[in-house]
Amino acid sequence: MTFVPKKLFFTKGVGISNTKLSSFEEALRSAGIAKFNLVTVSSIFPPNAQLIDREQGLAEMHAGQIVFCVLARLSSCEPNRLISASIGTALPADPSVHGYLSEHHSYGLNQEKCGDYSEDLAASMLASTQGIEFDVDANWDEKEKYFKMSGKIVKTFNTTQAAVVDKNGKWTSVIAAAVLLP
Repeated sequence: MTFVPKKLFFTKGVGISNTKLSSFEEALRSAGIAKFNLVTVSSIFPPNAQLIDREQGLAEMHAGQIVFCVLARLSSCEPNRLISASIGTALPADPSVHGYLSEHHSYGLNQEKCGDYSEDLAASMLASTQGIEFDVDANWDEKEKYFKMSGKIVKTFNTTQAAVVDKNGKWTSVIAAAVLLP
């Protein structure tokens, strides 16, 4: 049996609790995906897949359903520590060609910097498969312009969640996910 997702949506969340596991559960609840059996997969945006919004995606799902997702997650109980999780996306100009999703999590990066990093990762992976020459050491703004000017990468974006760990040392978790649907 072949399963190539036809739709996907992005979501994110943050959770705070007394244990690492329950803070992760709270982050899943915040993202709206706690009632599903999540199976993490690697980072391919399926060819011809349709981007839908979170509400539409959740409306098509059922409690207990096995759901494939690309998931970035990070937890900490170090008071006042900045944590972030991000899914970067790079879509090719030709929708019949697969794109890339990259997951990244980090300590100390704010939402914008973590998002830029994950977006850069996804775009770099797609560029390398498209035969686009680029300077891997260039900053994201320079690479983004070059990638888009090539005509082979049409769109990049990210879904990122950052949070500062609870000041009293409660576990704090952040997640970002690309949820793949049939």
